[in-house]
Amino acid sequence: MTPNEIGFALLYIGVFLLIGKIIRVKWTLLQNLFLPSSIIGGFIALFLGPQVLGKFMPEDSFFSNGVMTEAITEVWSALPGLMINVVFASLFLGAAIPKLKDIWHYAGPQLALGWSVGWGQYVVGITLAVLVLVPFFDLPAMSGALIEVAFEGGHGTAAGMASTFEELGFAEAFDLAIGLATIGVLSGVIFGIILINWGVRNKKTKVIEDVEDFSDLRKRGVMEYQNREPAGKMTLRPESIEPLSFHLSIVFIAILLGWLLLQGLIGLESITIGSDFMSYIPLFPLAMIGGIALQIFFSKKDKYNLVDRRMINRIQGLALDILILSAISTVSLDVIGEYLVPFVILAAAGIAWNLFGFLVLAPRMIPQYWFERGIGDFGQSMGVTATGLLLMRVVDPDNESPAFEAFGYKQLFYEPFLGGGFVTALSVPFIAQFGPWPTLIVAVAMTAIGIFFGLFYFGKKKTA
Repeated sequence: MTPNEIGFALLYIGVFLLIGKIIRVKWTLLQNLFLPSSIIGGFIALFLGPQVLGKFMPEDSFFSNGVMTEAITEVWSALPGLMINVVFASLFLGAAIPKLKDIWHYAGPQLALGWSVGWGQYVVGITLAVLVLVPFFDLPAMSGALIEVAFEGGHGTAAGMASTFEELGFAEAFDLAIGLATIGVLSGVIFGIILINWGVRNKKTKVIEDVEDFSDLRKRGVMEYQNREPAGKMTLRPESIEPLSFHLSIVFIAILLGWLLLQGLIGLESITIGSDFMSYIPLFPLAMIGGIALQIFFSKKDKYNLVDRRMINRIQGLALDILILSAISTVSLDVIGEYLVPFVILAAAGIAWNLFGFLVLAPRMIPQYWFERGIGDFGQSMGVTATGLLLMRVVDPDNESPAFEAFGYKQLFYEPFLGGGFVTALSVPFIAQFGPWPTLIVAVAMTAIGIFFGLFYFGKKKTA
C-alpha cells in the first residue's frame, strides 16, 4: 500500500461524513432519532462497499468492491484501533479537578447506579455465555463480555478491543461488538425518547411538565445563530505555534506516555512472573492514564492555562466521528449473519438489563431528580456518553437539576474502570486466562456492592 493510497482513504472519510450530514438534514426520521452523521455515513459506506453493493456486481467489474477500493477498506479497518487512543487520551485533558466533597455529594448516587448497571452487564452476559452461548452455539466464554464492551464501551471500545480479540482467537467478536454497539445507540435513543414521554405523562419528571420538541434547526443538527459559541480558545499566538497543533501535541504525548507505560508493564510482567497477560491489554486505557498524568502536571505547573478544554473536545469529537464511521463501514455482515441468534440474544438481554437499571434501580438509588439524572446513565449504558447527555438535555433543557453536574463528576471515577476503562480492557483476557466463573463471581460481587450502597446508603438520603 502506497502513501497516496493511504491519503486517499483518509480523504474518502470526509465524503461519507458529509453525505451522512446531508441525509441527517434532509430526513425527518433520522432527525427525530438524533443519529450522528458518523453513524449515518458509516451505514452508507457499508451499503456502498464490498459487503453489499460489491456482492451484486460482477467480479471483474469496476464496482466489484463497491465504491471502495481494497486499500480504502484496509486503511479504514485500522482506523478505529488508532482513533480510540485519541478519544481516551483526551478524556481528562483540560478538565478541572473538583473538590472531593462535591464529587461525593453529587456523584455518589450516580456512581452507585452506573457501577451496578455496568458490572451487571457482565453478570447477564457471562451467565448467558455459560448457560447458552458456549454449550449451544459453541462460542468462547469471552462472548460473555460483549454486552459491557459494546453497550457501556460503545463503538470506540469495541474497536479498540479488536487486536485483543484477534490475539485471543476470537476475531469475530470485533464485528459482533460493533454490531451490538450500533444496536445500543439506536435503541438508547429510541427507548430514551419513549421513556421520557412515559415519564412526563406519569409525573416522573420534575423539570418539564410536557414534552417540547427541539427546534427544527436542532433536529437537523444545525446550531442556532444566536447560540453559536467558539469551538476553542486561542491560548497561544499562532506565530509561535498554531493552538490546534499544540493541543494535538498534548494528546499525542498522552498516547505516547500510555504506550511507554504499557511496554513497561509488559516488560515487568515478563521479568517477574514470566506470563504474557499484559500483552493482551489494549493501549487506550493506558493512554487515558497518560492524559490524566499530563493534566495533573498542567494543573500544577501551567500558570498561563494553555490547555483549553473546548479545543480538546473538538479533537476528541473528530477522532470519534472517524472511529464510528470507519468501524461501522467495515463491520463484517457475514460474521453477524453467522452468529445472528447469539447476537440477538445478547442485544435483547443487554437492553432488558439497562431498562431494569433505569426503571427499578434509579428511582430507589437517586432520591432527588431520579428521572433527570438516571436517564443520562441509561443513555450511557446503551453505548455512548453523548446519548446520555442528549437525553438529559431533553428532560432538563435549562440545566435546572443537578443532573449534568452529577453525571460529569461521576465520570471521573467511572471512566477509568468501566465503559472502556481498565475493567473493560482486562475483562476479555481475564476470562480467556482464568475462565468465566471467577469473572462471574467478581462481577456478581461488584454488582451487589453497587446495589447495596445505592439502595441502603444513597437511597435513604433525603437530598442528594
